[in-house]
Amino acid sequence: MPQIISHPSVTANASGIVGGVAYQSFGSAGLPVLLFGNSLATDTRLWTEQVAALQSRYRIIVFDYPGHGSPLWPDANTMRQFAERLALLLDALGIESYRYCGLSMGGALGMELALLHPARMQKLVLSNTAAQFGAADFWNRRSATAMEQGMTALADATIARWFTAEAALAYPLNLALARDMFLSTQADGYAQCCAAIRDFDFTARLPQIRVPTLVIAGTRDMACTAEQARVLADSIPGARYSELPVAHLGNLGAGAEFTSALFSFLTSL
Repeated sequence: MPQIISHPSVTANASGIVGGVAYQSFGSAGLPVLLFGNSLATDTRLWTEQVAALQSRYRIIVFDYPGHGSPLWPDANTMRQFAERLALLLDALGIESYRYCGLSMGGALGMELALLHPARMQKLVLSNTAAQFGAADFWNRRSATAMEQGMTALADATIARWFTAEAALAYPLNLALARDMFLSTQADGYAQCCAAIRDFDFTARLPQIRVPTLVIAGTRDMACTAEQARVLADSIPGARYSELPVAHLGNLGAGAEFTSALFSFLTSL
């Protein structure tokens, strides 16, 4: 039985809101930059374990989506427009080059950024994500439920898909964190992100990604399956593939293994 993961204390050395994007920065300014992108209905706390493990080696930037910690973005309706918001944040922080790791929706943003910044992005990690996230009706129903009944109505079913039964028992602090992040999300921000996810389809553009890429899949991920992850790895030139015995929130279901795979890739030639 694995040990329960506690969430070590990490303290940002800078934070603020730029162009409507709330962010936090960890690690020394002179270090290589690592940008993390959250999944839907989570916030920057998703990456606490990775920040604690890597902030001595990287300047880590984490950020929040509209209604997830950032104010709503009324003029951003697509994943590309979300990525453009993040590009403005990077410009404002004076970041010329960076590495990116995104989970689920964060992976979609990473794909957009890889084409937006083909020279600035040094490496790309796509975790528990896909080139297309399912039928429009699914996302429309989720948005409607959130707006009409609140986030509580979606919580149990969603979080059940985020963890394997074994991980839920082994890591109760991670499970509690996931629930708190989900219930802290504003319904209107959740609906805005659902619309961007609904309309995202990167399938035809995957071969255009020229950034060195690692795809991390969850063997038991029912939200973004291993089969969908293999499409990414097979379609992105030179992409590497890794699979962990996790459900959707891979970095909370197998934190040490996830961080090891991430760091090994970031430091590889």
